[in-house]
Amino acid sequence: MNDLISIHKPDGLSAELLYSILKLRAEVFIVEQRSCYPDIDGRDLDADTVHLVAAEGGKVLCTVRIMEIASGTPRIGRVATAAEARGRGLAGELMQRAVALCAPEAKIQLSAQTQLEGWYGKFGFLRSGEDYDDDGIMHLPMTRAGQRTSA
Repeated sequence: MNDLISIHKPDGLSAELLYSILKLRAEVFIVEQRSCYPDIDGRDLDADTVHLVAAEGGKVLCTVRIMEIASGTPRIGRVATAAEARGRGLAGELMQRAVALCAPEAKIQLSAQTQLEGWYGKFGFLRSGEDYDDDGIMHLPMTRAGQRTSA
C-alpha cells in the first residue's frame, strides 16, 4: 500500500493533482454528505500545509491535509476517501503518516464527525470539547496530546 501514498507541500503540487484532491473532497463532503460549505478555504496552498494522497492509476482515492505542520498545534483535516476505495485501509494509513509527520511533542487537533470519534481514537485522539453542528453535520473537537521529549 505504501507505494500508493505520496506527500506534497504546496510548491510541489501540480495543478492536476490539486484539482483531483479538490474534486474528491467536493464529491465526498459536498455531494455525498449534502453539506454546502466552502471547502476551498484558501489554506491548501499555505506554505505550512502538507497534503497526503493515496492514488492508483492516476486517480486520487484518499487524501488528508495537515495545516500549520511546523507549529506546536498542527491541524489535521479534510480526510476524504472515494466511495469505491473505502474499506481498503487507505484513510488509516494516511492518518498514521499524518500523525508521524507532526513533531512528536505537537498537540494535534482535528474536528471529527461525531460518528467517527472511535475511529480517530485509534490514532490517539481524544474528545476535547462538546459536539457542535457544522453545516448540518454533527462534529466534535479532538486532540492528540504530544509526547514529552526528554532532555
